[in-house]
Amino acid sequence: MSEILKNPGWKVTIAGTGINLALGVLYTWSIFQSKIVESIEAGGAGGFNWDRASVGDPYAVCCLVFAFTMILAGKCQDMIGPKITALIGGVLVGAGLLVISQSTSYTAWVLGFGVLTGAGIGFGYASATPPALKWFPGGQTGMIAGLVVAGFGLAPVYIAPLASYLVGLWGLQSTMMFFACAFFVAVSLLSRFLKNPPKSYVPILTVQERVTKYSEPKASLADEALIMPETTEMTASAIIKTASFWKLWLLYFVGAGAGLMVIGNVAGLAKQSMGEAAFIVVAIMAVGNASGRIIAGVVSDAMGRNVALAIFLALQALNMFLAIFVVSSEGAMAFFIVLSATFIGFNYGTNLALFPAFCKSWWGLKSLGLNYGLLFTSWGMGGFVMTRLSGMIVATTGSFVWSFAIAGTLLAIAAFIALRMKEPAHLR
Repeated sequence: MSEILKNPGWKVTIAGTGINLALGVLYTWSIFQSKIVESIEAGGAGGFNWDRASVGDPYAVCCLVFAFTMILAGKCQDMIGPKITALIGGVLVGAGLLVISQSTSYTAWVLGFGVLTGAGIGFGYASATPPALKWFPGGQTGMIAGLVVAGFGLAPVYIAPLASYLVGLWGLQSTMMFFACAFFVAVSLLSRFLKNPPKSYVPILTVQERVTKYSEPKASLADEALIMPETTEMTASAIIKTASFWKLWLLYFVGAGAGLMVIGNVAGLAKQSMGEAAFIVVAIMAVGNASGRIIAGVVSDAMGRNVALAIFLALQALNMFLAIFVVSSEGAMAFFIVLSATFIGFNYGTNLALFPAFCKSWWGLKSLGLNYGLLFTSWGMGGFVMTRLSGMIVATTGSFVWSFAIAGTLLAIAAFIALRMKEPAHLR
């Protein structure tokens, strides 16, 4: 408690986590999608008269726009600070949800949820993690990144049951109106607590860690700034020319894409066995998602980023292969669906803690927002490609078996690459 009071970074961390708790509405898409599918099947005037194969498009576009907006938002965060960047995100998310609350049109939902909400999530997400990381020493990078992004993963724990209840009470359109107002207010208020440390700031725990490790007398912050080695800083234009960046990009593409493929369809997968209670799977999967972010951060601080990433990618590959037996069995038991979704959510969540930690450790703090924005494009591309590919496979075969098989194979290859991956040349 005393550390929380002394270090302003904890206020920034808590505010960032809170912002992500609102932005995590993305992970409840499968709840909305199931209602859209019901409306398509029921037909009639005023309903969602979409092509059945296109119901996942707003989600896929949202993932893509979210990721590529992170480049602009990261630059914005680096130049004008996280407070205004987060506020822009709150305005865009509110506007996007407001648009879809007024229409059942496919175009309106792609523009509203896919483009506006996706861009808003990008601005809000880009403003949450970088300022929090800047307040803490390198030894806590994984833990802090895990805590902040855990909010995004944990959001469906409350949004999924709330959305299910409100949709049943008010309908989908009015529910979107409620979320538009609520998330705009929440993000706008919490953005006031986001700030970067002053340029001369040296994390106080760096002194304590150094004293503990080397049994030296406690140094002053000024002395510590002199004796600690300088962090190698790299700009965005420099990192995209390195092989290490593209290796991380590929691994993030596979790890995130496989998880997003499942998250976007989990309510539909569970509905056959659980009916209207399918939202429970979304909420429980979110617990796995959030805990994976925190645990991965702590594990990577203790074991090293490469080893941690290889372990979690391998476990996700195993989960995908095991899920084949769950989805291919007739009348799969709800217990096994929940268990499979929880572990897939857990391992997916590890990506969102490990990759920003890689970004800080390998390329420094000065351009962290833009650097991570560039790396994060792999998340969006992975989600878009894997979701669309899975949709085409399911439309053709009527089953998710091949989707899981392809994802599992790619994850196994990614785990092998991660295990053999070395630090960039400038850190050796």
